[in-house]
Formats: sequence, C-alpha cells, structure tokens
Amino acid sequence: MEKLSIVIPCYNSEKSLSGIVNKCIETINKDNRFDYEIILVNDGSKDGTWNVIQELAVKFPKIIAINFAKNFGQHNALIAGYRNISGDYIVGLDDDGEHNPEDIFKLLDSLIKNDYDYVCGFYDSGKKNSLFRNFGSNVNALMTKILLDKPDDVIFSSFYVEKRFITDQIAKCPNPFPYITGLLLQTTRNFGMVPLEKHERLYGSSGYSLKKLLSLWLNGFTAFSVKPLRVATVTGGFVAICGFIFGLVIIINKIVNPEILLGYSSIMAVLLFVSGMIMIMLGLIGEYIGRIYININNMPQYVIKEKLSEGKLNNE
Repeated sequence: MEKLSIVIPCYNSEKSLSGIVNKCIETINKDNRFDYEIILVNDGSKDGTWNVIQELAVKFPKIIAINFAKNFGQHNALIAGYRNISGDYIVGLDDDGEHNPEDIFKLLDSLIKNDYDYVCGFYDSGKKNSLFRNFGSNVNALMTKILLDKPDDVIFSSFYVEKRFITDQIAKCPNPFPYITGLLLQTTRNFGMVPLEKHERLYGSSGYSLKKLLSLWLNGFTAFSVKPLRVATVTGGFVAICGFIFGLVIIINKIVNPEILLGYSSIMAVLLFVSGMIMIMLGLIGEYIGRIYININNMPQYVIKEKLSEGKLNNE
C-alpha cells in the first residue's frame, strides 16, 4: 500500500489544529487506498500549540511532532518536515482551516491521472483574503515570474500534493533562507492545478506580517537569481550615459551662450538621483554579500528542541 506524508507547519494554531488533523485522518481512512503519516512542525508558537501537538502525537502514533526552539519561518518548517517523511506522495496544507483536508484526494487523483510532479489548489477569487494578503500574493507572483521564470499559467498555493522525488530534492537545500517556490521551480516544470473552494480561517489572523513578507521576497531575490544584480548593472550604465549626455548639453549651451548661469537646482537634482541609485545598488549588493557570509558561517536552518514519534518523546 502506498503512503501519504502530510506536512503541516504550525504557528499559533492551538484552537484549529486538532480539527484539521482529525479531518485529515477521517478523509484518508474513508478513502482506504493509502497508509499515512502526519508531520506537525511547531514553528515557535507563542500559544499552546505544542501542547496540542503532543496530545495528538500520543493519541495517534502515526503523527511525528517536531518542536522548534524558536520561530524560523514557514519554509524552514517545511524543510524540517520534508526531512522526516517516509511516504510516496507528500501533502502540504496550512494549519488555519482555510484548506479543506477533504480535498486532498482531488489533488492526488489529478496528480496520478495526469502524471504531474506537483499539483496545487487553485482559488479563483481572492475576496476572502485581506487587501494586504492579496497585494503580497500578487507581488510574490510577479517576482517569481520575472526572476524565477515561473510559467504564466501556474499559480502556486500552500495546499498541494507532490511526488517524493520533488520533496527529497528540496530537502537537500542547506540554505538558512530557503524559498520553497524557487526550489520547486529548479526541480520540475510539470505542474498542475485543481480549482478548490477556499474557506474562512477558523481562528485568529495570518502570521505573515509585512516584515516577514519582505524577508520572504528577499529570500527569493537573493537565493535563486542574479537578475537583480544585472538590473543594477544596466541601471547604472543607463544613469551614467544620461549623466554624460546631460554634461555635454550643459557644455554646449555654455559655449553657445556664455551668459547662461549653471543651474544649482538641476545639479542638485542630478546629484540626489545618482547618489540615491548608488545607495540602492550598494544595499542590494550588501544583501547578497550578507547572505553569503551567513551561509559560510553555517547558520542553522532550524533548531529542533523536541521530537515525538510513535508517541515517544526524543530530545534532539
């Protein structure tokens, strides 16, 4: 019998997690085609999420529970979960109730029938999301399209099913700033989507603040593409050419009409523009160098404080 590995990153979800896990188990048992395991990764939650996870792990021996020492981020939690799977197909979903576990087999059947490597849920409308989340999603989609060459007809989501070789390849990433979408695009282009209904979050609000979204975008910018540096080079060349042409115009005007006073405002405007561009480009280069430095110093992707498997606690 083939096996499903369900990976759920958990953050401040003590009120919703039990219901989601129970529904996952009911759905799989009802279908009766697959064995399963569920990997729950507590990403430094500030509420009682870890206590709930421990209770679930004792109640259901097929649950693997991982507790981070602090908050490392959703993508790092996914990497930790991927390194503890044993299934043939990997399912990813959120812990907030927006994804219905009963839809797992819609994704899985599409993946098997069409021989896709990866299938995700497609939500036709973003009305249920806040304007902030919709803006963040749109910026992220634009970034992946421009910098990572994402296919135009694919919209990724955090509810997906993928084949084991995809997960194994992503799990090899040693970068302390992993970006799952970039790793996925490096591994395969054989994607599929299934239209699904997105449900309201059961409790609370999204854990993605503006700071975390910006950090995630920077991970995508600096870890998988040198295009920003090429843009910096092209922009610097364009500004230099414009400055050279502007300088020639000023010299010619001065020769033709010696009485023309050199404009203080225009000089200041050019200086401010050029110096601003230089600072932006230096900041971008600094981001790349900083991340290279952190990688060289072997900053951990995550630190596991505790781990439960088969209902038994193992300190890492």
